[in-house]
Amino acid sequence: MEKNGHILTISGVTKTFDGVRALDDVSFSIRSGDIKALIGPNGAGKTTLLNAVSGLNPPTNGSVLLEGRDVVGLRTDQIASLGMSRTFQLIRLFTINNATVLDNVLLGAHMHLKPTLFGTIFLRRKIKRQEREITQKAMDLLKLVGLEKDAHAFPGELSFGNQRLLELARALMTDPKMLLLDEPASGLNDTEVEEFTRLLMTIKQQGITILIVEHNMKLVMNIADDIVVLDFGRKLAEGPPSAICANPDVIQAYLGVQSTECGVPL
Repeated sequence: MEKNGHILTISGVTKTFDGVRALDDVSFSIRSGDIKALIGPNGAGKTTLLNAVSGLNPPTNGSVLLEGRDVVGLRTDQIASLGMSRTFQLIRLFTINNATVLDNVLLGAHMHLKPTLFGTIFLRRKIKRQEREITQKAMDLLKLVGLEKDAHAFPGELSFGNQRLLELARALMTDPKMLLLDEPASGLNDTEVEEFTRLLMTIKQQGITILIVEHNMKLVMNIADDIVVLDFGRKLAEGPPSAICANPDVIQAYLGVQSTECGVPL
């Protein structure tokens, strides 16, 4: 963690595609243990920013400091090993070789299961114990997200909302210090959003920092400590939910004058 208590600091991040600036000099920080929401109109650059931060599509310019270390230029798996994990707007689950729900969560433990040749030959008992512990952890995470009864089902048999929960459980399996969530409440009904809100607060209570891209403003206003608003690739505003709701530029660009989401509990 940086001395100022920030786990992530994004400075001057710019991303261009064929000369077009999808992100233009974006800067902000996230305090360790906070939930920070990233909102804005479609095409504002929110997912592009997550891709830049996570290493999937590095920025053209700027720095991304994770606990004081610049991760720009590192591979996604290297950044994940430093404690950052993410979910995607388009769900990415594994179905090959009849992979089950449990198998998908276990994939998140790949960084912790790297037996050497020596270990494979001479430490089989230790490896077996480690495998049992990893499996139990995966089952505990499935219970956390409410999918323990579906452990041996196939991902395609789950509802859209439960597939998103499965992806979240897999991300948690990496023991992240920080989660990047890209529209995790998309497609959820009101009851599911309430349950998801409680789940995110439970994750926060475990000390995990969250950067979330989300269009459901009621959810955002209920969970976010701070909000960053993007518009046309630039940071339009930043602050606590109450300040964002009262910001005339944000109202004009995104919330709308008739918006009723601000301050309304789920």
